[in-house]
Amino acid sequence: MSMETTAWTQLHSVLYARQERRPLARATLRRIGAFARPHRRRIALFVALGMVTALLAVATPVLAGRVVDAIVSGGDPGTVVRLALLIALIAVAEAVLGILGRRLSAILGEGLILDLRTAVFDHVQRMPVAFFTRTRTGALVSRLNNDVIGAQRAFSNTLSGVVSNVVTLLLTLAVMLTLSWQITLLALVLLPVFVVPARRMGSRMARMQREAATLNAAMSTRMTERFSAPGATLVKLFGRPEQESEEFAARARRVRDIGIRTATAQSAFITALTLVSALALALVYGLGGFLALRGALEPGSVVALALLLTRLYAPLTALAGARVEVMSALVSFERVFEVLDLEPLIKEKPDAREVPDGPVAVEFDNVRFGYPSADKVSLASLEEIASPDASPRAPGSVRAEEASGGTEVLHGISFRAEPGQTVALVGSSGAGKSTIAQLLPRLYDVDEGAVRIGGIDVRDLTFASLRATLGMVTQDGHLFHDSVRANLLLARPSATDEELWDVLRRARLDDLVRSLPDGLDTVVGERGYRLSGGERQRMTIARLLLARQRVVILDEATAHLDNTSEAAVQEALAEALENCTAIVIAHRLSTVRAADLILVVEDGRIVERGTHDELLAADGRYAELYRTQFAQRPDDGADGADGTRRTALAGRAAA
Repeated sequence: MSMETTAWTQLHSVLYARQERRPLARATLRRIGAFARPHRRRIALFVALGMVTALLAVATPVLAGRVVDAIVSGGDPGTVVRLALLIALIAVAEAVLGILGRRLSAILGEGLILDLRTAVFDHVQRMPVAFFTRTRTGALVSRLNNDVIGAQRAFSNTLSGVVSNVVTLLLTLAVMLTLSWQITLLALVLLPVFVVPARRMGSRMARMQREAATLNAAMSTRMTERFSAPGATLVKLFGRPEQESEEFAARARRVRDIGIRTATAQSAFITALTLVSALALALVYGLGGFLALRGALEPGSVVALALLLTRLYAPLTALAGARVEVMSALVSFERVFEVLDLEPLIKEKPDAREVPDGPVAVEFDNVRFGYPSADKVSLASLEEIASPDASPRAPGSVRAEEASGGTEVLHGISFRAEPGQTVALVGSSGAGKSTIAQLLPRLYDVDEGAVRIGGIDVRDLTFASLRATLGMVTQDGHLFHDSVRANLLLARPSATDEELWDVLRRARLDDLVRSLPDGLDTVVGERGYRLSGGERQRMTIARLLLARQRVVILDEATAHLDNTSEAAVQEALAEALENCTAIVIAHRLSTVRAADLILVVEDGRIVERGTHDELLAADGRYAELYRTQFAQRPDDGADGADGTRRTALAGRAAA
């Protein structure tokens, strides 16, 4: 390893390691050991390869010195040839061991990354919805990427580096002391001149690197927002191109400026360390040459000492920064373990039961509920806003009651939907209707009372059974950035193409999908953005039809749709609700006229209940909501502006 290479290695170390000083946490080390245990044989082999490589690295300078001595003394040419061949064999051995070590390092590192990422991903999947409503997605993804990779370096880089550097350092010092103790002491005296600038300049450059990363993140965030389909549409509708260009250019200029400063500092850093190395070599050659001319040192020893000098400074410099690397790896491990240690608030009981076969009833029994506080479901480090440029949450992703946490929002909710019946929830925005719906699939758990399906508390049911029984359609109609086929198969992975086309036909989407360039394999875009709002809703309904679930929740499934889209969605819903027990949440009261039971929810309480006609006759809150909606549309009738459009519930009743 040359002095310049050593300088670059030290630079990389200080740039990409967290500058933290903390005691070694034994608990963390034990947990790291648990992750490392399955790889212990490979780790032992990896360390052994590092030690052998260190031995070979020290042997080459010694042999080179003997070659010089043989040449100067006019020795046997065969000796020179044999020494040269031995040096060549060592070089080949070093190359082979280097490839093997690199492969083993990759196997260890990537294996650890796989184990950690899988553990974190599986654990996060078990977290409740409350965790995701509070957590920044970018921060969570960073734990799966940056911190996992940082932890991996502990095995692929730090472990082998510390072992091989210690062996190399001890062997080099031993050999150098046997050749010339004077030159060895001189080399050690010059060591601070090499290390101190590396530490001080490295810390300064690390700060610049972090600043550059922040500025790059700000620029990338702006690009990501503007280049997404919704963002690009918003900019085209309301944005001013000149202002957008100026703001982006300002961010890009800051990135450019920090890049220039960093590049200049890097150049000065490497040049300074290389200069110190060159001066050290000059001193070795000067003092060594002087001693050689006086007969106190062999000429070959001078060459060997000069070559060994690089083997001395490189491990010393690396070991000087080893603590930073170890601490960096520990911090990464701790950040990963922090996520793994967060216990899911909602768990499946060991003796959980299955939902009974056949049609099932849904019952809420004196349910009280308040959204859990942040300390119960999330981590402060995953919630905090990283910078003013951080992307805001999606509209509606966190409601006010969720943000407050700990405050009771449902007060004694009780009702029952018999098998095959439809219960509609109506009321003002924020009254608690969606909260009631989210308790049924255990997106949250009640604080008091019970939610039952088929007479069994949902907390006593297996997750798989609950998912197989209950389906939900929300107002946003979320789709993944994947094909039509993949989005549908989420409901039932074993479904055939014939079944997919059948549910698309029933959801009034088969003609649309057949017209797409790749049919079922057409990618729908991020969040299904290539489809209209009504088409996205019908896709989610098709997915619901494919799942064949016995309990269906419709949470504002036709909200924000135009009349034509709503008509198509309502026709699809009419089929989806056949023979199902349904909980329907709606602001448009015309869509729930045919419900078996209508519940009026206000401030987390059921204030009225009955059929449409009964509630109108009672002239209470429902009647007030009804008059408000239809006061300016006296001819709207029950089913829409033209008075003829059939709602899902009306169609179901007719069936």
